[in-house]
Amino acid sequence: MIKPKINKNREYFAVIDTETTWSDEVMSIGVAIADSVSFEPVDKRYYILTPQCNSGGMYSFVMNVKGVKVDLKDSRSVVINNLISTLKSYNIKFLFAYNASFDYKHLPELQDYMWFDIMKLAAYKQYNKHIPETAECCGTGRLKRNYGVEPIMKMLSGKRAYREVHNAVCDVVDELKIMELLDYSIYEYDCAQINFPKKR
Repeated sequence: MIKPKINKNREYFAVIDTETTWSDEVMSIGVAIADSVSFEPVDKRYYILTPQCNSGGMYSFVMNVKGVKVDLKDSRSVVINNLISTLKSYNIKFLFAYNASFDYKHLPELQDYMWFDIMKLAAYKQYNKHIPETAECCGTGRLKRNYGVEPIMKMLSGKRAYREVHNAVCDVVDELKIMELLDYSIYEYDCAQINFPKKR
């Protein structure tokens, strides 16, 4: 039973991440729900999909991390239904992800939501004021290299020892932190929208 910690005077958004098997099937999903003004996380969910989780993938070794609670381990249909129920309980309209086209492609059941790519701001010098003048960038302003979650988090936080876990729920917490450190409101991500679904 989902018991959302909802303040009816607040609006929420979600950050989502998927990890996939060697055969490119989703094996785990992480989602963080955050307040759209403060970016404070109010809820997070971690799903493991079975039998896909048994197939193996690049990050299978961190699917179960000490101290990380699995909220639901079940078939894809059961997991997706629970995830959609969670999003509905917070009245989520906006989904954010780092390199969002990857997660969007792997979650067709969620393509009626508006999706935004955090990387579209984090990796571009015109939006990320932390990118040094000396950094090599493409004509579009995007960094030519080192624009994944780990180097961007190091750049924004100043924490050189930071390492990306590649566990879906750990990663969404970090990606939410990147959004907070970039210091843009969710309404300033217009240029980062990757889909234009019909109005819900």
